[in-house]
Amino acid sequence: MNDNAPLAAPAAAAPPAKTPPRMDAVDLLRGVVIMLMALDHVRDFLSNRLYMDVTDLTITTPGLFLTRWVTHYCAPTFIFLAGVGAFLSRTRGKSKADLSWFLLTRGLWLVFLELTVIRASWWFNWDPLQHAVGVFWPIGWSMVVLAGLVFLPTWTVTTFGLVMIVGHNLLDTLTHDRLGVPAWVWTILHEPGNKPVGAVPTWLWTLFQNPGEETAPGIITFGTGYCLIPWMGVMAVGYGFGRLLLLEPRVRRKTLLGLGAALTAAFVLLRAANVYGDPHPWSQQPDAMFTVFSFLNCTKYPPSLLYLLMTLGPAIFALGLFDRPLGLLEPLARPIITFGRVPLFFYLLHIPLIHGAAVLCDYLRFGWSPQANGGPWDVKPDAVPSDYGISLPMVYLVWVGVLLVLYLPCRWFAEVKRRRREAWLSYF
Repeated sequence: MNDNAPLAAPAAAAPPAKTPPRMDAVDLLRGVVIMLMALDHVRDFLSNRLYMDVTDLTITTPGLFLTRWVTHYCAPTFIFLAGVGAFLSRTRGKSKADLSWFLLTRGLWLVFLELTVIRASWWFNWDPLQHAVGVFWPIGWSMVVLAGLVFLPTWTVTTFGLVMIVGHNLLDTLTHDRLGVPAWVWTILHEPGNKPVGAVPTWLWTLFQNPGEETAPGIITFGTGYCLIPWMGVMAVGYGFGRLLLLEPRVRRKTLLGLGAALTAAFVLLRAANVYGDPHPWSQQPDAMFTVFSFLNCTKYPPSLLYLLMTLGPAIFALGLFDRPLGLLEPLARPIITFGRVPLFFYLLHIPLIHGAAVLCDYLRFGWSPQANGGPWDVKPDAVPSDYGISLPMVYLVWVGVLLVLYLPCRWFAEVKRRRREAWLSYF
């Protein structure tokens, strides 16, 4: 058997087909987490608590904490499903060589978008020396890594991912100086922060910022909470998980429900033990609700083992629930599936839309906006009116409005992707 040939789904799973149809369940799950992502970003830009750490149990409220907590499912599920999609593309005619090239080029494309278009959308400015990258940074580089891993047996790729996910918390006490690597390298790999990368050559600084003049070298600063470890492992495990979706439907649903429940139970047991899996143990709080919040308040930057169990376990369980005919729920599910089929297109539209709405709201209320040339992290409580931002119920109302505005362009683009087969469309 040629291991480089495209995969074929088992005969018991579906009649032979040249191009198997997309799985609605995968797109539905992706659509749900994309919608939750938009909620998180509306809160980021417009909430009257946007300069507050809503996971800090000493200052948060139940509504703010739960609004933030439910959006924790976004990044892990999205990156995991990117690995799933890579595996399933082998059932649609891609050889390993084809898939590797696609992952390499699309990964670099996503990194480019993160450093340019997405950076400008978040900040409404662009500085070649200042970069704070988000979720498409680890997605892009994880695709680049997976481009090499796909030539290995699937079990090897899965093992690589599992070892990284389960073992990376052993690195929590390490620092860049103990490893003998520059601080910015360790920032990219495992330690969130904002570190100087190094001096910019004068000619480069002149080219970008001050043409025709000799200028003292600047310093590039690079910040991210999305370190590559263990996100590379999450995508690799998603790739291996994709094989389960080739099972006969009834067996597949049972397997997904069982695996999702087992991972969720593993989270509860490990978190209760307070021994390993997260650098911040939970603790007893003044009341039962906040004790539960402490239990759920796992570390996202970088995502701890317990954070990934807490999010991917229920996500896999939900995938098992979604993996069935839609029936009476189809009118509700179809718009969500539409969002799930054009995730990058959705992302590229929703950030400038939400950011623009925040600036417009500020100008209508105050005649100026601290976010007109900056991001939500530039808003300082002592530099804005006391009634700056909107309440949490209004955040939810704006979120619904954002989804309604985005639905028609997303439906149009999803239909374009369905009807046309140009290669460039697969990069969006």
